[in-house]
Amino acid sequence: MCSGGFAKCLGISLMPLAVVCVLCNILLFFPGGKVADKENITDEVWYFGGILGSGVLMIFPALVFLGLKNNDCCGCCGNESCGRRFAMLSSILFAAVGALGAGYSVIVSCVAINRGPRCSLVDAADVNKTRWEYPFDNGNYLKNHTLWSECKQPTNMVSWHLGLFCVLLAMGLIQIVLCAVQVINGLLGALCGDCCGCCGGGDGAV
Repeated sequence: MCSGGFAKCLGISLMPLAVVCVLCNILLFFPGGKVADKENITDEVWYFGGILGSGVLMIFPALVFLGLKNNDCCGCCGNESCGRRFAMLSSILFAAVGALGAGYSVIVSCVAINRGPRCSLVDAADVNKTRWEYPFDNGNYLKNHTLWSECKQPTNMVSWHLGLFCVLLAMGLIQIVLCAVQVINGLLGALCGDCCGCCGGGDGAV
């Protein structure tokens, strides 16, 4: 497969991943699937790791990768091969932007998973009152599921928080890998040409 065609496959793969990340971040604004006051939403949700990092910043590289296969620029002084090589080289920059965005989302997700969600707890001084805070410490709830019962509201808040941020973490890691692959693919395309000389040889024979 030529480097342009391979880049298009990567772009096709990145698009749904970006959409999933945006949706996960949006769902996190509704703790436990319910509407909550702004101050009761976990802080890391407001960092927009899924919307900006793995979403918006990943859309641009994906679109660039999708267009590389059909890049028919005239290139340098009419040399199409030179133009294609430059396009593949420039795609490395977009891949780096995508990797940085995904990396930001991964970091935010790790912090959120380690910290745990903000949820409603029974006030120790008055059992008839509740307060919103972070009940967990340094990810202690990840191994001890009995601690999950400390979160009274919203229902299933811990699993909601953990599940969505884990998805963001996994999607971000996959995006980083795909962008890294495009960096290698872009270098090969820039050095060897779109098809490592195969296409150029075919054009000369016509």
